[in-house]
Parts: sequence; C-alpha cells; structure tokens
Amino acid sequence: MSEFPGFPPGFVFGAATASYQIEGAAYEDGRGPSIWDTYSHTPGLVVNGDTGDVACDHYHRYPEDVALLRDLGVGSYRFSVAWPRVVPDGTGPVNPKGLDFYSRLVDELLAAGIEPAVTLYHWDLPQALEDRGGWRVRETAERFAEYAAVVAGHLGDRVPRWITLNEPWCSAFLGYSVGRHAPGAREGRGALAAAHHLLVGHGLAVQALRSAGVREAGITLNLDHHLPATGSAADREAVVRADTLHNLVWTEPILAGRYPDTEEDTWGELITGEDFRRDGDLEVISQPLDFLGINYYRPIVVAGAPHRESDPALRVATDNRYAETAMPGVRRTAMGWPVAPETFTDLLVDLKEQYGDALPPVYITENGSAEDDEVSADGAVHDTGRVAYLRDHLAALRAAVDAGVDVRGYYVWSLLDNFEWAFGYDKRFGIVRVDYDTQRRVPKDSYHWYRRLIAAQRP
Repeated sequence: MSEFPGFPPGFVFGAATASYQIEGAAYEDGRGPSIWDTYSHTPGLVVNGDTGDVACDHYHRYPEDVALLRDLGVGSYRFSVAWPRVVPDGTGPVNPKGLDFYSRLVDELLAAGIEPAVTLYHWDLPQALEDRGGWRVRETAERFAEYAAVVAGHLGDRVPRWITLNEPWCSAFLGYSVGRHAPGAREGRGALAAAHHLLVGHGLAVQALRSAGVREAGITLNLDHHLPATGSAADREAVVRADTLHNLVWTEPILAGRYPDTEEDTWGELITGEDFRRDGDLEVISQPLDFLGINYYRPIVVAGAPHRESDPALRVATDNRYAETAMPGVRRTAMGWPVAPETFTDLLVDLKEQYGDALPPVYITENGSAEDDEVSADGAVHDTGRVAYLRDHLAALRAAVDAGVDVRGYYVWSLLDNFEWAFGYDKRFGIVRVDYDTQRRVPKDSYHWYRRLIAAQRP
C-alpha cells in the first residue's frame, strides 16, 4: 500500500472543526446560551464536569489556527457558525458582533488561500428555542431557515460551500432519545418528531440558501455501515432496523423523497398515528443538493435483541430490537470504535448502488480517530495509531473512487483537540495537540503526515 494514495485532479483536502468544540468566549460579545452550555453545566452529564466555556479559545486565537491550516496546505476549512452567537435567542435581533467574528475568520482564510466551507448547525441550538420545544416543534425548523438566510446574506459572497446540518442523527436521537447529548431528553415520539423537523429545517434552509445565491448547498450525515453479528435471521433483521435508524431515516427523504418502508417495523407504535408530518414536507426535504457530506468513523456490528421497555410512551426511539456488539480481531481507537477501513469503501459503494444518479457528489466532511496521545520528552506527539488510521481510510476512500463513487473532497477530523461533547476534554481527535492550560498548539506526527500527503497530490 502506498503511503500517500493518489486522488483525481481537483480533489479537495481540508480540515474540520465545530463552533462549540473550539470557540470558547461563551459569554462574550452578545452570544446567547445554547443547549450545550446548559447541558455541560449540569452536574454529572459531561466527563470531569468539563464545559465549552473556553475550549480552544479559537474566538481569540483564530489567526494562529488559520496559520496552522495554511502551513498544512489544505484547500478548504470546514467550520460551523454558532447560531446563538449570531441570533442569541434563536429568533429576533441579530448580533452584529457575532457576524463580524465569522466575517473576520472568512477573510483570514481567503487571505491564506483557503476556501471556507460553512456548517450552519453543529448542535448548538439556542437555549431559548429549546425552551419553546426545540426540534420537537416545527417552529424551530422555520427559525433555522431565517437564521440560514441571515448568515448567507452576510457571508454568501465569500463562502462557496454551505452545509445545513451536521449529523442530525446525533441531534435527534442522542439528544432527544437516549439523553447522551444536549438537551438530554429521553423520549420516543419526541425524538422522531425532532428527526422530522430537522429534515424540514434542512429543506427550508436549502431554499433560503438558494434565494441568497450561494454556489453549493448540501447536508452532512453520519452514515454507518452495519454488519450482522452472526448469519442468523434475527441478526440480519437487526441490521435492517439499525440501517433504518442510522441511515435510511435521512437518506430516503433527502435523496428519494420518501419515508423508509422499514420504519414501522423499526419503531412500531412510535411512528403510527404521528402528527408531526404534513402534506408537502417531502417536497421541501428533498430539495436538489449540490453535494452530500458524509462523516465516517467505524462500522457497527449488531445483533437482534428484544425491546427493553414495554411501554411505548416511555420507549426511546433507539430501543428497537438490536444491540451493538464487539468486532473481534481489529484495533480499537480511544473511543472504543473498531478500525476496519474496508467498511468505508463498502458504505460508499453501497450508497452509490442504492441511489444511483440521485446521489450527488460526495464530500467526506469528517474522518479521523481519537487516540491516547502521549507527549514525548521533547514535546512532540508521535501518534502512530492516528497516522495509520488516516492512511488506511484514505486508501479505502480511493478504492471507492476507483469503484465509481463521485467523491470530491476529504476533511480530516479534527484540526485541533477540542471539547468532545459528553466526553469533555478526555478524548483527543486533533492532528494538532492543544494544551488546555496554556492553549499552546503543537502539530502532531499526523499533522506532518497529512501535510506530506497533500503536497504529494500537487502536480
């Protein structure tokens, strides 16, 4: 295997981050509170009681971080805009200081020769909207479209690529179903309503972006490749239910303009008699896209399992007769995730076979690994596990390109070590180490490897 797999001319190499994970400045310049401020300040929900109050202090140190991107040689930087920094209450007055921050960041990137790619929603919903029902209610989708229009109106002349939502599965199911993400709810029907309203919000936001004249609009989904634990009928059926929950609930409405035909078997009583879907919603959701963003980290091995909660009113939406099991014989990252890069190829090829010409060009908007990094005596970080992970997954990506999948770019996750949601600062995904006490940035071996790979692609 070549150390540096080659990619077609024009292929975009980038790096990605997210607002709440790196910005800090949680109480500065008019920013309002988000659901992650509330969640992280609730005792017992985040490892070590960590919060994103300071994070990587990117709000003040963004010129240093852009310099790291420039030296890395990336062609694009994917970052997210914090909704409560721009519209503190989620609706109503716009905060000019918040918009100015992102305008300065975009200008800094362009001056460094780096193309900005904006994600409008990476989970930091304004708390004021959650207090009014959050993603369970349609109003949030409508307010999201208004916010999208504000940001596009301010940055659209300089930002070519726009992502509406990042990983709506996490927002809907980790946030409203099992409570491991903000807002920390444990609901069944409420989680499914949230999933639907996220889809509606995406469609409305695409319409708003088109009206603002942006060049490219898409969405980022964290699609998973599911494998049965055994060849039993129960485990094969569990794969179908897992695929419905993780993948089809998004890809079917967005790419095919329909709801999954497996949803009733997956959610049972939770989906029957629902009242959050309206006539015309699928037409809004299935707006034509310029690209599909895909985040991929690991496969999931599933086995059949019974419902653990008999009361449909209490049953969470992710409790649908399957259980994740171990994948033997492979290395695991610090997150406990199996490393099986060939499943990355399989996912992309399967997606192309499933949707054909309805699948737009693909960008891998996140891929990377958390590792137990150790700082050597000379201050260096020799993260050999992460280097191997990136090398092998980029080779798997190249195999998907060779198989006919139209992949246009790859963004490593993440540029910086950062606030890793409910894991706090305990897990490190960055190719640049951040000393959270001093905010000193130290490029790791993976940063230098990725820089050499990018340089090797140049003619």
